[in-house]
Amino acid sequence: MTGVTRMTDGQGRGQGPALSRRTLLGAGLGAAVLTAAGAGSAQAYAAGVAAGAGADRARGASAQRRGHAFLAAAMDAYPDHGSIRLAQSYADQAGLFSTAFTYDNALAVLAHLAARTADGRARAVALGDALLYAQEHDPAHDDGRLRQAYNVGPYTFYDGSPQPDGFVRADGSVNVGTQFGFTGTAVGDMAWAGIALSALAGRTGERRFLAGAVRIGEWIERNGRTDEPLGGYKFGVDGTNQKLPFTSTEHNTDLVCLFGRLARLTGDGVWRERSARARAFLENVWEADGGFFYTGSNDGVTVNKSPIPEDTQTWTYLALDSRSHARSLDWAARELAVLDHAERRNSTVPAGQSYDGVTFSSASLLANEDAPNADSQPRPDRNGVWFEGTAHLALALRERDGRGDEARARRLIDSVERAQDLLGVGQTVGGRTLPERSGVVSASSPLDTGFGFGYYPYRHLGATAWYLMAAARANPLRV
Repeated sequence: MTGVTRMTDGQGRGQGPALSRRTLLGAGLGAAVLTAAGAGSAQAYAAGVAAGAGADRARGASAQRRGHAFLAAAMDAYPDHGSIRLAQSYADQAGLFSTAFTYDNALAVLAHLAARTADGRARAVALGDALLYAQEHDPAHDDGRLRQAYNVGPYTFYDGSPQPDGFVRADGSVNVGTQFGFTGTAVGDMAWAGIALSALAGRTGERRFLAGAVRIGEWIERNGRTDEPLGGYKFGVDGTNQKLPFTSTEHNTDLVCLFGRLARLTGDGVWRERSARARAFLENVWEADGGFFYTGSNDGVTVNKSPIPEDTQTWTYLALDSRSHARSLDWAARELAVLDHAERRNSTVPAGQSYDGVTFSSASLLANEDAPNADSQPRPDRNGVWFEGTAHLALALRERDGRGDEARARRLIDSVERAQDLLGVGQTVGGRTLPERSGVVSASSPLDTGFGFGYYPYRHLGATAWYLMAAARANPLRV
């Protein structure tokens, strides 16, 4: 997830490639092979293909079950601290303790719903109710906002200060993530929470979820709308409630979806106007000659042309479903492609393993490999794979469904599934051992995003949720 900067540091359809005449033709096979080989050979060939497809489906189903097991473990890590809870975002080894990012938890809601199981629905509802509780029980504000992150379990901070509370403090207020400064409210985080709540409203018919999503939309309208030349909606507010000057392509992409859903669910045309305003900003940062979207603007007047992130290419397609902008996926797949293996400088991938996918931004490919992203952090690998982005690129390619898109998507998903199998061994959440081979790490090796923060090989709620949605072909940004 990106902006111009950070405030602080369809069930079952995705389990294996579709076996069809189109698939065979795309591989250079098809009727010519079948007729030339003879009926017996054709039958044997077809049987072999079917067996391979069946094995692929079985592997994919197993990988998805393990992904959902990680989501459950991250949600259940602190059983002694109440039933109202969010899920911890990263494995303990990331050093963020029990931090639960709002964005990650919104993705978890959507991934649970994509499973279309009774347990998935129950977990999605529980997380949605926790987001609503946070809206109603903020320690300082009563305006429907959500913070960037919360603490969901006890820990001792680096300075030795004990943090004994879970998500809900003794006075009933929510436990905002103050130790790391995660106290601001970003439009993108709010939008994703609203998207998750609107999905719950549509799935369950429960009015409380729609009411929460509407409150989020109204907060964004009051605090984000701008009449600056580039238009759209601004970044949000920091922890002192000061408005931030940036306008993010990613955030406005999220709003195209959120406002579009609110228009459909409420029948109120004002949301269509707001969605159109966000979409107009995206048109203003589209680079037609290169076929990609810029990251946004620092001042609402001038387009910020560097770095160019991956998610502004993939999320825009998922939200807009626009053939005239579909080249952004090719730009991301081509310009941000990386291959990580043990021989790469600063790679932490074990010997004998390799992972392909995309990195975070154009700046990631130019990172200073002699200097760490931050004190006490490892030096970055220019070829580190960002698995969250790799997953939503795979999903966007599946949505576009052009020639070769499914094969490319399947290769990316295979890489993510290998990472779940092999990377992040021995990591824990809330001090508890994770289910075996469950959860996708955020990056194959340390990488520098180019936006002032990095990603590392720790099992991650957001990366796992995006993988599960890509595997299930569930587009969370479809209106």
